[in-house]
Amino acid sequence: MTNQTTPNLNVAELLTRYLERQTESASLGLGFADLGEATPYDAASIQPVEPRQAWKDAIAVAPFVQTPQTAWDVPPAWPTLVAQQEPSVAIAFGFGNYPQIVRHIHPMLSGEPIALRQVTTPAVPNPELIAWSGQAKTDAARLLAAGVLRLARHFDPAAELLAQVHDSAWLAARDNEAAALAWHRGDTEKALSMWLALEPCPAVLFNRGMALLFLGRTADAVEPLDDAVRVLPETSAWHHLASLYLTLARAG
Repeated sequence: MTNQTTPNLNVAELLTRYLERQTESASLGLGFADLGEATPYDAASIQPVEPRQAWKDAIAVAPFVQTPQTAWDVPPAWPTLVAQQEPSVAIAFGFGNYPQIVRHIHPMLSGEPIALRQVTTPAVPNPELIAWSGQAKTDAARLLAAGVLRLARHFDPAAELLAQVHDSAWLAARDNEAAALAWHRGDTEKALSMWLALEPCPAVLFNRGMALLFLGRTADAVEPLDDAVRVLPETSAWHHLASLYLTLARAG
C-alpha cells in the first residue's frame, strides 16, 4: 500500500531538494569543505560526513547536561574540521563530538575493546578555529569552543576555556567536558573516575559505559549503556552509537 503522506518524487525533484539543502547548508557555514587536491587520511570509499548533520549531533549534548537554552554559533572552519577527522572508535558524548566519527565497525568486531582506544594524534592546524575560540565571552560559548578545540586536538586551549566556566547553570556541562577532555587526551582512568563521580544523566551514562567498555570492563559497561539507550531518543545518532557499544559490551 502506498503511504499517502509521502509524495512520490521523481529523480529530478529529489535532486532539486538535495541541491536546495546543500545550498542552505553552505549559507549557514555547514556545507561540505573544499579540500582542493588534498587526499583525505582515510582514503577508503565511504560516504563523507555531512557537516550539517555532524553539527546537529555536536551540540546534542546540551539538553542532557542541564544547560539553559542558548543559540550555538557554528565555528567558521567547521566543514574543514569535519572533513579532516580521522575515524575513531571510543567517542565521548560532549560538545564538538559527533557519532559519525565512528566510521569503521569491523575493527570493533574483530579486536579486544581495550586495544581499540584511540591513539592521540597531532592537532589539526586550523588558525580560523583558534581565532574563533578566542572570541568566546560567555560560559556557553566557552563550553562549545572547548569541545570543538578538543575535537581538533588543541587540548591545552580547551582546558584553559573550561577553567573559565563558573556559572552554576553550566557546571554539570563543564564537568562532563573536563572528563571528555581527559579521555581524549589519553588520561582514560582519570576520565572514568570523573564520570563515575558525576550525577547520572544521559550523557554521563553514555560516557561511563563507553569508558568502561574501552577500558576492558565490559560486564560493568552493560548497565550504564543500557540505561543510556533507554533514555536517549531513538531519533538521536547518539542513541544508535550507545546501542552499538551496548552490543559490544554484551558480547564481551
